[in-house]
Amino acid sequence: MSNKISLIRAVKAVAWSFLGIRKSSEFQEDIDKITPLHVLGVGLLAGLLFVIGLIVLVNLVVAK
Repeated sequence: MSNKISLIRAVKAVAWSFLGIRKSSEFQEDIDKITPLHVLGVGLLAGLLFVIGLIVLVNLVVAK
């Protein structure tokens, strides 16, 4: 259960990082509760989904 919670916390941390908004106290709490492997995996997946989304959006705009 703790692994699932830390993965969800990693998703939230990466999402806030994409926006560039993060409280210092929450950042310190994340350091204690999530592993770098979780952050790396979620960050790579989020980046990949972002790039795929941009490619799809550009193809939709160019096709019209």
